[in-house]
Amino acid sequence: MNQDEISEKLIEVDQRSKSNKHRLDSMEKRQDNLEQLTNSFSVMQKEQEYIKEDVGEIKADVKSLAEKPGKRWESIVERVITAVVGAVVGYLLSGGRLP
Repeated sequence: MNQDEISEKLIEVDQRSKSNKHRLDSMEKRQDNLEQLTNSFSVMQKEQEYIKEDVGEIKADVKSLAEKPGKRWESIVERVITAVVGAVVGYLLSGGRLP
């Protein structure tokens, strides 16, 4: 090889080296972006778990609130039945006479 060929090869290697450096820099940026995306996804997953727990608690609270009127109604009906049964038993014990 003569001096010109060596010089030409050196220029080619230098150009390839610059191109490779540019490609590596680009790949590093892409890798950084991918790591940020992975971290963001992890944070979103944690938040979704917290939201799921909160929704479960809210559903339980709503169910409890929805059952309250039914329980009140059952309590009133139970008291009325007890009063009627008590009155009938009292009537029967008194020999069927009204006071």
